[in-house]
Amino acid sequence: MSGYTPDEKLRLDQLTKLRRQWLKDQELSPREPVIQAKPGRVARFWASFLEPKTLWRLYTYKAYNRGIAIFTGVLIPAWIIHYCVKYHVAPHPNGIVGVKPRLFPGDVIMETGEVVPDLPETHDHH
Repeated sequence: MSGYTPDEKLRLDQLTKLRRQWLKDQELSPREPVIQAKPGRVARFWASFLEPKTLWRLYTYKAYNRGIAIFTGVLIPAWIIHYCVKYHVAPHPNGIVGVKPRLFPGDVIMETGEVVPDLPETHDHH
C-alpha cells in the first residue's frame, strides 16, 4: 500500500490550509499597530538622545573610546608591571618574608622587645 489513506489526505490538506491562513494572519496591515501611546519622558529623552549626529551622542562616543583606550593602554599594562615588580623583581617584595629567622632562648623579639625565656629542664614526662 503506497500513499495516504483518504482520512490522512484530508487531515494533511486541513493542516496545510490552517498553516497558510496562520502565516497570512501574521502579516501586518499598513494601519497597524492601531493604538499608539504617547511616549513618556524617558522614551522621549532616549529617542532624542539616540538620533544620529547629536552632540550628546558624539561626546558619549568620544568619552567611551577614550576610556577604553586609557583602560587598555595604561591601566592594564601598569597593573602587569606592578605585579611583576612586586612579586618577581624586588628582593623582598612588599615586605614579604620567605623564611622567618629562628628564635632561640635569650633572643630579643624585635617587634615587641621581649626576651625569649629559657626552656624548662624537666624530664618527668618520659
